[in-house]
Amino acid sequence: MIRNGVTIDDTFAEAFPMKATRILITAHNLTWARHAAVSATGFATSVIACGCEAGIERELSAEETPDGRPGVAILLFAMSGKELGKQIERRMGQCVLTCPTTAMYAGIHEGEAVALGKNLRFFGDGWQISKLIDGIRYWRVPVMDGEFVAQETTAITKAVGGGNLLLLARDTDAALAASEAAVAAMKRVPNVVMPFPGGVVRSGSKVGSKYPALMASTNDAFCPTLFGIAPKTQLTAETACVMEIVIDGLTEADVSAAMRAGLDAGIALGSASGLLRISAGNYGGKLGPFHFHLHKLMGAAS
Repeated sequence: MIRNGVTIDDTFAEAFPMKATRILITAHNLTWARHAAVSATGFATSVIACGCEAGIERELSAEETPDGRPGVAILLFAMSGKELGKQIERRMGQCVLTCPTTAMYAGIHEGEAVALGKNLRFFGDGWQISKLIDGIRYWRVPVMDGEFVAQETTAITKAVGGGNLLLLARDTDAALAASEAAVAAMKRVPNVVMPFPGGVVRSGSKVGSKYPALMASTNDAFCPTLFGIAPKTQLTAETACVMEIVIDGLTEADVSAAMRAGLDAGIALGSASGLLRISAGNYGGKLGPFHFHLHKLMGAAS
């Protein structure tokens, strides 16, 4: 399939089940809410080594938050509810409790409840107090700028991780421009995050390695410097740069919508921009049960 000069490969992105939650971080102003959100979602690009994958979903107006202050919604994803619970407590304790003027609330209410402020309250050293409002418990912890307010629990839900697009371009400038346009489009889709720096990963991986200790290694089939060397290369001589965008979402439909938005953004730039192909990464269908076929996303028959 060719759209606006860009080849859309007849392939699919392979994704897998995850657990997720949304947390709403508010503050005296948006600057401090964003400081906390950026810190809380740091070092969260891949569950391979980070424990969770996380990112900022969107900014919130005062009318959208429980306490009437500006805020930021973040999404966190992990492979199990147990691991997600650990990551929530560590990240909220070290990155939100510590940040001036912040408070935090559950952004998902249906699902298994895990601690949000429930354990962090003990930082109050006995001075903490709770408030029950409409059946929801909140904790007020005295801190040096006043008090830290945190909802006792948040809910975790089933989610989907690992949707992806591979953008193959003539040079680095073209690959970055296509990636930035795709990420900007995906950020307008609710319920998804792109957890890598700027939403983009240049070190796409495959499962396994020649080194037994590694569970993943460089995706040599898409490495331009290995063209003509790697036996299973997927590139042509004119492809000098490949970037990947990984998408985590609350539902399969959310990931589909984000991938479609990214495809549309790349196609809008067209081959004149230096974007040559759009592909996706999969492992023959063996890694995960969610398969996002690019041609289906474009509205064509498989």
